[in-house]
Amino acid sequence: MSRPPKNPLIPTRHGVSASCIALPYDKAAPWPLLIDFLAERLGAVARDDWARRMARGDVLDEAGQALAPDAPWRPGIRVYYYRALDNEPVVPFDEAVLYQDEHLLVADKPHFLPVTPGGRYVQQSLLVRLKKRLGIDTLSPIHRIDRETAGLVVFSLRPQDRDAYQALFRERTVHKVYEAVAAHDPSLVLPQVWRSRIVEEEGAFFRMHEAVDGEANSETLIDRLEIRGAWARYRLEPLTGKRHQLRVHMNALGLPIAGDQFYPQVQRGPDEAEDFTNPLRLLAQAIRFTDPVTGAARRFESQQTLVWPGA
Repeated sequence: MSRPPKNPLIPTRHGVSASCIALPYDKAAPWPLLIDFLAERLGAVARDDWARRMARGDVLDEAGQALAPDAPWRPGIRVYYYRALDNEPVVPFDEAVLYQDEHLLVADKPHFLPVTPGGRYVQQSLLVRLKKRLGIDTLSPIHRIDRETAGLVVFSLRPQDRDAYQALFRERTVHKVYEAVAAHDPSLVLPQVWRSRIVEEEGAFFRMHEAVDGEANSETLIDRLEIRGAWARYRLEPLTGKRHQLRVHMNALGLPIAGDQFYPQVQRGPDEAEDFTNPLRLLAQAIRFTDPVTGAARRFESQQTLVWPGA
């Protein structure tokens, strides 16, 4: 299994930390060469691509030395490699740094940009962009928002602080406020708290849905802020943190968020080309918590505003 390294001899390259894989302790392993193992165990990268990566020095041993395409199989060692994508899509919007001190950094993320590398995005991720821009290799997000969602993302700067900040989200001691634009339903009584059980949709890993049976595991306070004709702007306060919670809850109310490509119907799969003119109108607008390291009261607000449909 691949995992991030803790080896100080393995540097960050172009804002990307190396991934690490441990070779099995098996003297009778069927791989005469390291490249044979990599092509089998990490098959998302073709053997020829592994050969190219090794030839240019992107696969390293534990001492930080490059491993050539003809490197022999050596049981039990750790091998480090850098993720790279050919023809990675460019996200044509910029992030902003709203706050930075010795412990925290708060970024204002644009729509379409993932927080961390994954899938078809590596360089075009908020974490890698910020590492390259600021030169802070220890930067680490302490929570996530969806790639399609814009707004606030908080990062830890020091590894020794990271768990304390992540515990804020595990223990639900962070107050978060989102805004969304969706259809206006004058018959809907607001504010209200929507509760339901959210589970992954069978056969569609990228979608969630509300289950009929079982105890509720998600809760959102929903209010209406503004009305413009057939549309309204809503304030959403998630009291839990299930994946796609706000999108699923708004859809369940009959008010799918404008620009949502997954709810109520899949308009475009996760690997299809983006329509940058039609973002998901969902914004992580504000976040508030007591800093577990300094004890200070922290509150941050996004500088972005949602674009209304048709505007």
